[in-house]
Amino acid sequence: MHLIGTITPDRPLLVIAVEEEAAHLGDGLPVLLTGIGKVNASVALATVLARGERPAEIVNLGTAGALRPGLAGTHLISRVVQHDLDTPVLHDLTGRTYGADLTLDGPPDGLVLATGDLFVSDEQARERLAARADLVDMEGYAVATVAERAGVPVRLVKQVSDEAGEGASRSWRESVDGCAKLLADWVRVHLG
Repeated sequence: MHLIGTITPDRPLLVIAVEEEAAHLGDGLPVLLTGIGKVNASVALATVLARGERPAEIVNLGTAGALRPGLAGTHLISRVVQHDLDTPVLHDLTGRTYGADLTLDGPPDGLVLATGDLFVSDEQARERLAARADLVDMEGYAVATVAERAGVPVRLVKQVSDEAGEGASRSWRESVDGCAKLLADWVRVHLG
């Protein structure tokens, strides 16, 4: 976890997994680098919010793998799901729901993001996820959950870096800098 800048109640906090995705942001807004995965994202954001530092909103920026061919660009997420938690089994065991889908304030036709700690690199996993989501990442659900529980508005903004499935890790390394530039452009236009 690394916080760059000062959190104030009149500005958003940008929450990003890794430095590579934040490379072109500049120093206009505070940035929280969480590390990769749901646990790192949850702990980092919860720690900052527990200190009493309250931003106007939380904006989770990052790359995501496309679950369908041809999907590209920068997208505001409308719903986020956890793809690596067996919610139906847990409900059957306990009678309670854990890891329910989260609907976010966003465009009604916005995309669905599947979050999990598993890097989706095989075709069978990609096809299974494509039945319920458009994009896949490793932090969005965690950031949205922490923000929701803390009562802070949240937006998830994802730049498609590659197509999830075989070869995705190679494609991510090749495309992350270009994605970081596009995410920085989004910030200038929407949060300027």
